[in-house]
Amino acid sequence: MRLTDDWLTAPETQAVFSMLSGGGQRALAVGGCVRNALIGAPVSDIDIASDAIPERVVELAQAAGLKVVPTGIDHGTVTVISGGLPHEITTFRRDVDTDGRRATVAFSTDIAEDASRRDFTMNALYAKADGTVVDPLDGLSDLRAGHVRFIRDPAERIIEDYLRILRFFRFTAWYGDPELGLDAEGLAACAEHAEGLDRISAERIGTELRKLLAAPDPAPVVSAMAQTGILARVLPGSDAKTLAVLIHLAPDADWIARLALLGGNATGLRLSKAETRTLEALTRSARDATAPFALGDMLGARAIDALHIRAALLGQPASEVDLAEARRGADQAFPLVAADLMPELEGPALGQGLARARVLWRDRKGDISKPDLIAAART
Repeated sequence: MRLTDDWLTAPETQAVFSMLSGGGQRALAVGGCVRNALIGAPVSDIDIASDAIPERVVELAQAAGLKVVPTGIDHGTVTVISGGLPHEITTFRRDVDTDGRRATVAFSTDIAEDASRRDFTMNALYAKADGTVVDPLDGLSDLRAGHVRFIRDPAERIIEDYLRILRFFRFTAWYGDPELGLDAEGLAACAEHAEGLDRISAERIGTELRKLLAAPDPAPVVSAMAQTGILARVLPGSDAKTLAVLIHLAPDADWIARLALLGGNATGLRLSKAETRTLEALTRSARDATAPFALGDMLGARAIDALHIRAALLGQPASEVDLAEARRGADQAFPLVAADLMPELEGPALGQGLARARVLWRDRKGDISKPDLIAAART
């Protein structure tokens, strides 16, 4: 099999291959770029595996006039910029020691050793500069079958890096065949070693959950996480029972809306301040009785997510009338500003007056004149 994708045949990428091969080194594209190309999915990052040690990569790149960024040189990784396009070049490696979070590696010249230290067979796929696919672990057949399978012993792969538990669920959500379901041996190993997730940083767990929930339909996988106790470990207090309902009612709902539906304690996920505010507002408003127009005024376009989450929790579609009112609340701007009430109101009284007027405006669904709002605010 041979790849002919633009990212591989592009002059920028071919220049990197030529740089390495011209220096007597072996170089192959590897991992996600090859996997995605084989299934027709977008390719965003170009990773290259080579028998060249990092210092040799730097030497060859500089001789070829290419920019070098030592992104992970201690672990064998150098980023080479060719035509403005980054290419992450990593020396063939084998694990010497692991502690469940990071590995001590030794450089290798053997592609089989490099493939064996990866997580899933579908990620151990390589491609030469001419597009010829190299498949040392039969990952191509697993990719075609939608079978997310650990390389060799699942428990060993997990113990090397416990984050692979979440990666197993995430990759199954994105690349697995729904009819095939989760690999039984892999699922059992994840459940057995779930306590290892306690050793993984909140940032890494949050990143994996975000990617998992962004899959087209993560509900079956999240359900499996709940049944094995893994979901409760990374998202305490959450409930996955109605996630499938939300995805059915609102398939375009994004990861943060799905996370709000799950509920639970997300403080350990280290989300950004903006993401945390959005999550808290959605989680709260989806479970209270705030009227749709007021939701729109409070949340803007996110009010639609809140109504869909509310509907999913109730097990029924959101009312079209409610959705329309929420959109109207999001589109209409509250007509008062502080200057409208000054100098009659100042200090705390000014804020209280604006709050009174806004409550009335929401109750009337925006159907009230500005003079009436001013009068209410001053009363």
